[in-house]
Amino acid sequence: MKFFVDTAKIEDIKKANDMGVICGVTTNPSLIAKEGGKSQEEVLKEIAEIVDGPISGEVKATTVDAEGMIKEGREIAKLHKNMIVKIPMTVEGLKATKVLSSEGIKCNVTLIFSANQALLAARAGAAYVSPFLGRLDDISTPGIDLIQSIADIFANYPEIKTEIIAASVRNPIHVTDCALAGADIATVPYNVIEQMTKHPLTDQGIEKFQKDYIAVFGE
Repeated sequence: MKFFVDTAKIEDIKKANDMGVICGVTTNPSLIAKEGGKSQEEVLKEIAEIVDGPISGEVKATTVDAEGMIKEGREIAKLHKNMIVKIPMTVEGLKATKVLSSEGIKCNVTLIFSANQALLAARAGAAYVSPFLGRLDDISTPGIDLIQSIADIFANYPEIKTEIIAASVRNPIHVTDCALAGADIATVPYNVIEQMTKHPLTDQGIEKFQKDYIAVFGE
């Protein structure tokens, strides 16, 4: 399993990147921008100077039509070579995903509520899909089941290379749950990354997760 640091703080991104435990960043650049008096573009550029890996920037919630998402997605993609454009799971969102992905722009379709929606997103060209997991602080069992359902349906389509992102995982135990269910990536806050590096989950006895975990965090 890979990890993205999920944060609205530039300093947390710097800390996690210095620790060498993340492969990317998912964040709300508009929130950072609002608090710091900067534009979303300025914030994304600042993050890009820190992290070499994927960076997730999302189209504004007010952009609801495909044409608007395509226009904004193109602008976001210009800000970093590994930019991921987050797009909502709507008909218009899938239209935008199809166009942007055809241009080589990586898209993450979010707020997916069923395995069928995930399959539609993948067929539209999404590089990543983010299932809806329920409460952000305590991932629900239905959320874990949804990851498993999506992983199972993708297993039937080996030609699909879409990765499953378990978004906003705020508990180290739930990182394990998501890994077992089939998520490829977990987005976790910096404080959870700190917990995981200090307290490896060896007592869980989960061999597959431990191998991936040690590969990222060391013994």
